[in-house]
Amino acid sequence: MTDLEAKKNQFHQYVKSLQNEITAELFKADAKLSLEEDLWERKDHKGNPGGGGITRAFTGDVIENAGVNTSLVFGAIDPAFAGKLGGTGDEMWAAGISLIIHPKNPRVPTIHANFRMIHAGEKFWFGGGADLTPYYPHEEDFRYFHSTWKNALTPYGCYEKMKKECDQYFMNTHRNNEMRGIGGFFFDHFNTQDLENDIAMIKNISSYFIPSYFPLVEKRKDEKYDSEDEDFQLHRHGRYVEFNLLHDRGTMFGLRTNGRTDSILISLPARAKFSYKYKPKTGSVHEKMMEYYFPREWN
Repeated sequence: MTDLEAKKNQFHQYVKSLQNEITAELFKADAKLSLEEDLWERKDHKGNPGGGGITRAFTGDVIENAGVNTSLVFGAIDPAFAGKLGGTGDEMWAAGISLIIHPKNPRVPTIHANFRMIHAGEKFWFGGGADLTPYYPHEEDFRYFHSTWKNALTPYGCYEKMKKECDQYFMNTHRNNEMRGIGGFFFDHFNTQDLENDIAMIKNISSYFIPSYFPLVEKRKDEKYDSEDEDFQLHRHGRYVEFNLLHDRGTMFGLRTNGRTDSILISLPARAKFSYKYKPKTGSVHEKMMEYYFPREWN
């Protein structure tokens, strides 16, 4: 086994261990949580065995719906898509974890994160990130989230770049550049040519996910909320759906590589709402919240 193959296997084992850690945290946060786990397999573009994954779908009292998924996929891919992937040749290998948590209480933010490694022909790289979508203007929580990731990324000299990439990526350009949430960090095609250090970096960064988010869940999950809070949350869920179906590269990657559709679309909220020309009430906290869905400095 070459060093690259050994590191690929190491990375795959790591994301599965992270999946278990996050699963444990979800059960701590929600005493009524239920889990449905599926082990799935896929065929590659030529119909040959091409790996699969572990999908974990959660529902509960605190967590309305969530998915914490890992996958290891390989083999032939559509040549038309291969040209857009950024590698070489018509085969690829990819392993990673992708998760989305949609809480029931609108005072608790939604979160998304993923960490992956891709090898295509002569090239390999890492990608991922985490971003927060809150529905209530708890600015201290937003600063906490961003400061956690700044602490994670600053030692590697890439916080500002990855923060900016996140602001620009998770954006509904068809909605006058309104962001899906309040950002976080995002990176793709990351490769410093030092495989050992890159894997160590991704493992270290991803370890910050649990402390970046679950303290906010504990802090807010028992807060009272009203019908206006819920209505605003459901409309923002609608914007979340718009981004995921119109712009998200991860959704497209999964579908174009013959991924498992239900595992890919588990990122969508269980409930969403659309109203023609929707606007929150003038002077409400929800109108105030709308101001945060645009890039800003947090630290």
